[in-house]
Amino acid sequence: MSNRLPPAWSKHLKGPAGPKISQQKIVQPTAKPVPRAQADDALLRQALNLQRADRLAEAEALCQRVLARNPRHPLALYLLGTFALDLDDEMAIRCFERAVREAPQNPHYHLTLGETYLKVGEHSDAIRHFEVACQLKAGWVEALCALGRAYTEFGKADAAVPLYEKALEIDSGRSAIRMGLANALVSLGRMDEAARYMKEAIGHRQDIAAAYNGLASIRKFAEEPAELKSILTELKNPGLDRKSTQQFHHAAGKILNDIGRYDGAIGHFRQAKELSTRRFDMDSYRRSVDFMIELFDPRMLAAKAGHGSTSDVPVFVLGMPRSGTTLTEQILASHPDVHGAGELTKLRRITNRLAPKTRSPEELRRSILDMTVEQSKSLADEYLAHIRQRSPDARRIVDKLPHNFELIGLIRILFPKAQIIHCRRDAIDNCISCYFLSFNEDNIYNADLHTLGLYYREYDRLMGHWGKIFPGQILQNRYEDMVSDQEGQSRRLIDHLGLPWDDACLRFFDKGGAVNTFSRWQVRQPIYTSSVSRWKNYGSAIQPLIDGLGDLAGN
Repeated sequence: MSNRLPPAWSKHLKGPAGPKISQQKIVQPTAKPVPRAQADDALLRQALNLQRADRLAEAEALCQRVLARNPRHPLALYLLGTFALDLDDEMAIRCFERAVREAPQNPHYHLTLGETYLKVGEHSDAIRHFEVACQLKAGWVEALCALGRAYTEFGKADAAVPLYEKALEIDSGRSAIRMGLANALVSLGRMDEAARYMKEAIGHRQDIAAAYNGLASIRKFAEEPAELKSILTELKNPGLDRKSTQQFHHAAGKILNDIGRYDGAIGHFRQAKELSTRRFDMDSYRRSVDFMIELFDPRMLAAKAGHGSTSDVPVFVLGMPRSGTTLTEQILASHPDVHGAGELTKLRRITNRLAPKTRSPEELRRSILDMTVEQSKSLADEYLAHIRQRSPDARRIVDKLPHNFELIGLIRILFPKAQIIHCRRDAIDNCISCYFLSFNEDNIYNADLHTLGLYYREYDRLMGHWGKIFPGQILQNRYEDMVSDQEGQSRRLIDHLGLPWDDACLRFFDKGGAVNTFSRWQVRQPIYTSSVSRWKNYGSAIQPLIDGLGDLAGN
């Protein structure tokens, strides 16, 4: 989500916009009296120009001047929230909430607040504000699409489809509508319909890189499709931006990998990764793993006995991405007493709030050590309320965010009776599968093979620690065992949750409902074994990964 002001800005600020910031100095007070509203408008216009010039500290100072005179100025509050986005999303939410309270009839404020809630994973709150925005401004395509996106991510893509269809009736020329609708249909397993809208987007020359990448991801190719030639032609366009180029390379790599042209496939994936603008700080990550191992020791955990909730509703399915977490969740969620909630960021948001000032390890250490029984119960109840929004009656609710493997210590404090399932896969296969995907900037460790191998070692080291201090409390679920003995391993999973067996778990691929992970095509298919030992297809091209993995490469 970009920092932006609503189109209604001109309705709030009187007079023409000022010159660009490079030509303009900060206005100093003059002796001539100026009406307060006019003076505030001038300061906020300057703040906007400063924001556009990426001079956020100066822009914030001007907003604070306005708020010092009028603490309830909605536009100043809104602007302050846009400055905080990406730097401190919690502060942004507080600013937008205040702006909404002061100007509840402004649909733009509701839209931006909803977008920020969506960003931090608070889907119910996001949906509520998007619905208000749609009511206040009927037929607003941007709000309809935002609401559709929220429903899709919330696991209710069936509610998203008619919203996108309505938006398409209003404005058939907007690319985000077709791709949003296609994404909702893919989540529902309606691949042919999704492909139709992706092809329409390509025909309209709208988001064509995303559309081709989407088409490549929703099926497995047995022979070279016509799309490959088009993708390779698009890659010759010298005017392509970085993101589009990455998407085309990922699409080409996926298709070539499917049809067995492995050298070409990994070459395209490598070119996509080389376009990443950030590099993963492995030294910093090693220190964070050291910190968690040092903090969560038997003595500290013994002192936290009796903390948290006694609920056994949460189930945490975790591990490296692409280790079988989606498959595991789908098998579990096929049971009538289990709900699959997908990849939830709530626990990570709670963790961030434990160190709100500096986000430093020392602040987090102090917060956890000082956490009282009452505080731990309050945090646990907050998480339970969050997952209960998705399924009020399920006996077990699965949170399958893979990187929750970093938070097992906190999980055990808040939910000592929760079940934890650790998905594991052959190290090289797991890392290759990660490398072939486009992770977000927070998980950029897959941008080169050697770093990916080093990251896997740190994951393995941390999981080894959790296994030592929580013996017998983490179920190990190997992907290779699952695909070779589906029924036996499925029964083992259900038994671990303390539930009676149900044959529906064997036909997880027929299960209705939405899936919103990279594996959403694969989990619509019966179990297959073709992904086992796939790393052997890539020869010396993956040597940097093997070097990074070290002795784990044989595990």
